[in-house]
Amino acid sequence: MVAGTPTRVGELAAYLATPSGDGPWPGVVLVHEAFGLDDNMRAHADRLAAAGFLVLAPDLFSRGRRVACLRATFAALSRGSGPAFDDIEAARQQLVDDPRSTGQVGVIGFCMGGAFALALAGRPGWSASAVNYGMLPSDPSALDGACPVVASYGGRDLSLRGAAAKLEEVLAARGVAHDVVEYPRAGHSFLNPEDLAPWYIAPLARFVLHAGPEPESARDAWARIEAFLREHLGG
Repeated sequence: MVAGTPTRVGELAAYLATPSGDGPWPGVVLVHEAFGLDDNMRAHADRLAAAGFLVLAPDLFSRGRRVACLRATFAALSRGSGPAFDDIEAARQQLVDDPRSTGQVGVIGFCMGGAFALALAGRPGWSASAVNYGMLPSDPSALDGACPVVASYGGRDLSLRGAAAKLEEVLAARGVAHDVVEYPRAGHSFLNPEDLAPWYIAPLARFVLHAGPEPESARDAWARIEAFLREHLGG
């Protein structure tokens, strides 16, 4: 199902995945990877909806030219503020206000979205954060007082070498409830059911990120993610 997310600067396209039944359900905002709100991201939203979560995935690249939106989104991530954060907050508020929602909202992100999910974990309003191969914040204090975090990384992803161990250390030092796992056989984007990376990043994807589906690791990661979200969001 397609929905629109109202924001401060206009109407933002989004994908809404609704569980079967009457609800109410806990909500999850899904933040997409750098390739945008593609079939992989919609499949993730549908999977979470089947697990009993009301999922809203805003398309952060739907307000203008894709390259400009991508540049602006990464700039906001670097600053820790900007339209992308406003859009994600608008999506969270829409779920809070939805009569089918319990009012408990978590965030899940992939790649670029994983970095957003981690950046948001230390901010008010979020009850859980699911981080998937997301870059760590440059300042660990951003995770002071963070909500519970479940995180999954691929051991073959050279771009995030050591990230899982570092995140485990940072969260443990702050007493944040967490579940962090690095999967030795997996690379970047291992949760995606399909390899939809564009041809022009093939060398990076193959030799640095070792990107692409890894079903065995993905099965375990999804089981952890769903159990963790149920524990901390209810439902």
